[in-house]
Amino acid sequence: MNGSREVALVTGGGRGIGAATARELGRRGYHVVINFRSNADAARAVALDIAAAGATAECVQADVCDHDQVERMVDTVLADRGHIDVLVCNANTVAPPFAPFASLAWKDFIDKVSGELAGAFFVTQHVLAAMRRHGGGRIVYVSSTAADYVGPGRLAHSTAKSALNTFSRHVAAEAAVYGVTVNTIAPGGVRTEATAAVLTPEREKHLEDHSILGRVLEPEDIAVVIAQTVDAGMRGVTGALIRIDAGFGVLVGGPSSST
Repeated sequence: MNGSREVALVTGGGRGIGAATARELGRRGYHVVINFRSNADAARAVALDIAAAGATAECVQADVCDHDQVERMVDTVLADRGHIDVLVCNANTVAPPFAPFASLAWKDFIDKVSGELAGAFFVTQHVLAAMRRHGGGRIVYVSSTAADYVGPGRLAHSTAKSALNTFSRHVAAEAAVYGVTVNTIAPGGVRTEATAAVLTPEREKHLEDHSILGRVLEPEDIAVVIAQTVDAGMRGVTGALIRIDAGFGVLVGGPSSST
């Protein structure tokens, strides 16, 4: 067992925001555990990037919506490292059904909401138990400004993210006594593989024209904030929702539009 470095588990760490976060945490000295569901090659590529930068990483397969797979994953990490200090719940468990309410099937709606929560529930329950035994830790959920955005076809996605935000606050309230901080990061429009289908050139132009920074965000923009949130100097912050939208919400005078 090697417990010399703080250990960070990043779910969905093979692509997009998760991959950028894994690399950023590696640069900051964490041993990074990259969780993936099916794309082992992408996860290994991120691990190789981290190793090339002089840090350490490993890849662990698990579907975070499956209780037994999550239990095995956490047990594997604990057997190897002895502790998990940081959990970043980032996995994109179910693609949102972008459909108007009139034609939205109940199954598609509830699959998105339950998948979003299952992906946070199981891994949080197992990791929080380990953090409690270890005497502390930091948890970050990756949500979206879509929780507060009303737009065509966004009902399932917005509801799922709103539920995740509420879930995070309750976990924060219960985890504080164990020395565990819990915060939520809510990105606006970010260029990733997952958003490629909806972040059209027209949509990007709209975000650029209506944001303070005048640009669309990249995964690295989100990763830096996540890494800072789990930094030792931020341990007085818990139960917070941190929006990252390049200032879009300020200029439009309300909640930020999101992908």
